[in-house]
Amino acid sequence: MSVHILDAMAREGFEEVVALHDRRSGLRGFLGVHDTVRGPAFGGIRRWTYRDEREALLDVLRLARAMTRKVALLDLPAGGGKIVLLEREGVDWPEAYRFIGRHLEGRGGRFEAGPDVATGADELREVARETRFVTDPGQGGPGELAEATAEGVFRSMAATLRALDAEEDFARRTVVVQGLGAVGLGVARRLRAVGARVLAADLAPERVEAAERELGVEPIEAGGALAVECDIFAPCALGGLLHDLTVHRLRCRAIVGAANNVLARSLVGDRLHERGILYAPDFVVNAGALVRGVVFRRAGRREDVAAIGRRIEAVLDDVLARAQAEGAPPARVAAALADDRIEAWRVAAHGGAG
Repeated sequence: MSVHILDAMAREGFEEVVALHDRRSGLRGFLGVHDTVRGPAFGGIRRWTYRDEREALLDVLRLARAMTRKVALLDLPAGGGKIVLLEREGVDWPEAYRFIGRHLEGRGGRFEAGPDVATGADELREVARETRFVTDPGQGGPGELAEATAEGVFRSMAATLRALDAEEDFARRTVVVQGLGAVGLGVARRLRAVGARVLAADLAPERVEAAERELGVEPIEAGGALAVECDIFAPCALGGLLHDLTVHRLRCRAIVGAANNVLARSLVGDRLHERGILYAPDFVVNAGALVRGVVFRRAGRREDVAAIGRRIEAVLDDVLARAQAEGAPPARVAAALADDRIEAWRVAAHGGAG
């Protein structure tokens, strides 16, 4: 691989990156621990068809870094991490997830794993067979993770509309929701409940058909979602959607979605700012499940979903107000706020040493 991993770790302040390989199951992947100054690293287990190991490694670095920024902005007693697994033929996935469980148990609680793309309740149960340090998908766990994320996205939309127009007025808004998984559907349901017009796209047509029947959303082609004129474009599927070749197609006024790392690189946020498109930073918007999971694991209580939404809304209100005052892209403002807080935590943890 042509990734200078130690340089990347030093540049981004990483504590640890581990290559994972299990001969028995065929698993290959990476575990990244970005920061544990305030508490154990929290991060989901993402399973995806990466082009190669380099792409997977870069993804674990980006995702783990974003997790630390989430916990910093939401002032949570935790750190950021991530696990990415390479989707490959011939892998015994139940055994692979049990291997992950054994690895986490050996870490003694320094890393707490949760759901992510292609890792749901069934996979987490396999992990939980081998470790205590994973989100319990059953009644003994935090529950309502998707609902917490959806609520945070919806309340972030409210904050964004106020920043744009000094009012929400959902009844006259048009929102494009891309991705109708558990979170995207939850966002669409909330939008329809307040009278918003919702256009929806998903690679699985049956999801769109079900949402059309239940909620009255208007179906659109998945490939054309970016180019639909709307108030808010809500990416609720995979990240990396907005890059130099797609950002010019947007016809929205704002972007507020649940996907992680929507921007392929930070400069894309600058391009959005130049075009007058308000981008609500994803690592604020989609933090609902993290808040609920951390509070449950660290404080032993289930944070109310509505309270989580208000918490995220307040943080985004502050970020957008600062961005407006500075005339700066919100993503850069949010990242700077998070990084300053992380650095302050590190200094405090080392007795004032830099």
